[in-house]
Amino acid sequence: MTDGRAPRSADLSAVAQSAKADDAKGRAFDANHPPDPALIDKCVHCGFCLPSCPTYALWGEEMDSPRGRIYLMKGGLDGRAPMSAAFVRHFDACLGCMACVTACPSGVQYSPLIEATRGQIERRYDRSLADRVFRRAIFAIFPYPARMRLALAPLVALQAAGLPFDKLRASRARRGMQGPRDDRRAALSCLRSPAKRASYGEARRSAGGAEAAGPPSADRSAKEPVKKYDVERRTRRTRRKTLGISLCGFRGFCVVRDFFTRSKAVALRPKAIGLRPPGFFRHVRAMMRLAPRVTWKSLTARVPERTPAVGVKRMTVGVLTGCVQRLVFPNVNTATINVLSAEGCDVVAPRDQGCCGALSLHAGRLEDARCFARSTIATFDRAGVDRVAVNAAGCGSSMKEYGQLLADDPQWAERARAFSARVRDVTELVIELGEPRATRHPLHLRVAYQDACHLAHAQGIRQPPRDLLRSIPGIELLNLPEADMCCGSAGIYNLVEPDTAEQLGDRKARLIDSTKPDIVSTANPGCTLQLRAAASRLARHWPIRHPIELLDASLRGVEISDI
Repeated sequence: MTDGRAPRSADLSAVAQSAKADDAKGRAFDANHPPDPALIDKCVHCGFCLPSCPTYALWGEEMDSPRGRIYLMKGGLDGRAPMSAAFVRHFDACLGCMACVTACPSGVQYSPLIEATRGQIERRYDRSLADRVFRRAIFAIFPYPARMRLALAPLVALQAAGLPFDKLRASRARRGMQGPRDDRRAALSCLRSPAKRASYGEARRSAGGAEAAGPPSADRSAKEPVKKYDVERRTRRTRRKTLGISLCGFRGFCVVRDFFTRSKAVALRPKAIGLRPPGFFRHVRAMMRLAPRVTWKSLTARVPERTPAVGVKRMTVGVLTGCVQRLVFPNVNTATINVLSAEGCDVVAPRDQGCCGALSLHAGRLEDARCFARSTIATFDRAGVDRVAVNAAGCGSSMKEYGQLLADDPQWAERARAFSARVRDVTELVIELGEPRATRHPLHLRVAYQDACHLAHAQGIRQPPRDLLRSIPGIELLNLPEADMCCGSAGIYNLVEPDTAEQLGDRKARLIDSTKPDIVSTANPGCTLQLRAAASRLARHWPIRHPIELLDASLRGVEISDI
């Protein structure tokens, strides 16, 4: 996937035909933990999963549906489908959101199937150099908070200097071209013909695309041609306006700036339409669009290692502080500790804890995930906690799978199963504690709660976050259309498949906007970053908060703007 469109192959034979050059490699899978044939055979190909799958909803391609991918897995096991580029592309396109698990009437366990398949792909498929470099950079930095702190430090300085990240995120919306390459070619033809400009604008308005604004030149009269010198003049004006300074004499800097922001005037140039930056830099640009808002305070924030319970102690709870969470959203960890302490829990946040391995597990880096899992288990076993509270949906999902991940390790299998039995999402734990002790103060807000996929589908937790929010007086909980559809975050998916992720993010943002919320709530840091970027492209700026942050604000009796 490189441009947000569906892969071309429509069935298994097409995949096999496109892979003739790879036949010498033999079977797609080797004997090292391939997808389980017993799990594959549980799929009866009924099709109930199709409407729930984000990629199938976007493209309507059978091989980009769960049952299509399971058919490919079977072909890989049977030796009918080699490990080819076409084969890999269908699995790279999968978000791993597990919506199909919720929809499946046969109880197919898709999670271990896709994880095993991706594990095979990571070991056996040779990706492009750009893709390998980018992925290795992610896994060399993201799971290590100290390294990530260093990587985010320049971002603090750039944001303090006023680099226009909001404009960068909204660049595609400003261009009026949010569709795939075919839409850009259509826009190019509009520049050449006044009649086509008018018809293109009418088609975009009837489809509701790009805020019904038509192509970039739709605000001009249909009889007025676009003049080259006018485009260039507006290009220079936009450069100066965006940066707030005169860039005369800094042409090289302008070229770099245009590469990342791709302003509306630059996109009007026929030469710029239909072109894409090199693979590695496309990923880098996606990372910049998703850049979090960080400060020196957030990068250096620390939570107490032990916080005593208020009143009679109910239990001792360990808190996973996470990798991204502790640096980008430290308020979520603080709120988690405040709420659990107020509800009668001794809270332990071990200083020596590291990554839980979620990113590695979901990306198929299984050995890395096992190493992180062993370290996490050992850390919380030493802390002597009754429960382990997790405030990131993807992390909680992976930690509940430790028993399966380490099932082949005789020294850790039993410890992993016991550990997973103690893991709870923080919203799940608050409800499990029973009758609230701390007083809830009213928050008069219309809240749109967005289900994080690894909370709703992978963990099956839907009601506890809603019950937690409804326990706050004054909260009006809004029902979202297509609540089960993924927002496009999916771990590192929005970095390695940015075009598809943007389509899903924009779709989710429009659905949220239809409810007219005062605030959006979601229980995963990746979803927060994805929704924030999508809202910026839609020119909406809702506050996005974890449910536990809203409960913390209610317990402390403060306004949401103060947290």
